Amino acid sequence: MRHTPFGAAARSGPVRTIAAMPEQLGGVTAPAVTTRTIGPAAGAGETSLEDLPMERVNQPVSFWRGFWPTVRDVWAYRELLGQLIRKELKVKYKDSVLGFVWTLLRPLLYLLVYAVAIGVFLGSGRVIPQFGIYLFTGLLAWTLFTDIIGGCTSSIVGNAGLVKKVYFPRELFPLSVVGAALVNGLLQAVILVVAYVATWSFPSVENLGLVPLALLALVLFAVGLGLLLAASNVFLRDVTHLVEVGLLLWFWMTPIVYDWTKVRTTLTENNDLGWLFQVYLANPMANVVLAFQRALWPGGQTEAGAAFYYDGNLYLRLGVLIAFGLVFVWFAQRVFARSQGNFAQEL
Repeated sequence: MRHTPFGAAARSGPVRTIAAMPEQLGGVTAPAVTTRTIGPAAGAGETSLEDLPMERVNQPVSFWRGFWPTVRDVWAYRELLGQLIRKELKVKYKDSVLGFVWTLLRPLLYLLVYAVAIGVFLGSGRVIPQFGIYLFTGLLAWTLFTDIIGGCTSSIVGNAGLVKKVYFPRELFPLSVVGAALVNGLLQAVILVVAYVATWSFPSVENLGLVPLALLALVLFAVGLGLLLAASNVFLRDVTHLVEVGLLLWFWMTPIVYDWTKVRTTLTENNDLGWLFQVYLANPMANVVLAFQRALWPGGQTEAGAAFYYDGNLYLRLGVLIAFGLVFVWFAQRVFARSQGNFAQEL
């Protein structure tokens, strides 16, 4: 049994509540415990802690209920969420000489390696126009996805001190990772803008509407998966290592450093495995990357790049992914909520 958290709704009669007092823990200001009386007894002055009734928070609820109350709780703690996002951004490059410059250097290094290995040695750069921009549009989406998944997986374990000390919605930890990843992704997008100016080649305006849809589909899917992995990692620490291996396999199952037409040719024309090609296209990240490439890769508008330009109905595919993502987030949050009661004990 614990006391009602600060921000809980007042009920009739004297009820003990928690007020937020500044206390530093892990770089985040956490609420410290104090008491006051609200309701009809308000104005009676302070009451000793021992004389106030206990009230349980985070009570177990049905699997089918509780999502929207959690959403309201997260909104009520939005200021703390902002602090956690700032903490994620600061801690990642703490005591680093280059600081946030590493956010730009990592995707640039990937771009250099793949451009040389795939573009030069394997010859893709001679076939696909503006191969560097083609690569980076896919890497931009993939880096955002891996930052969210990797960070969410360790978000609860990495904040064990806060989890065991005070109560607030535990979903704030994975969501803070998502917020920090979006900030880093925005900074990395500057590289793409510089590339447009350097080549003086810009994407078509008619396809830019795919970007927010693809971004929404990516974030919803990543949040759902991140919540499940964050809860699982508390009980089984091997999840962190499984995620690293899984992301490596997933990367090569997504058309980032190679074009999707090679997969189509291999599976449908050479081996009569059209059904397997449809399974390949069911990969959520494949659809997100294809949308980024269509919207942000100017080379797809040229005659040479038309052959590598995915002309399927990406708006429909992304719409289905967004609908699935909404249900997936609901399901993942309910699993997370059912598991969080044992977090402190396991940590």
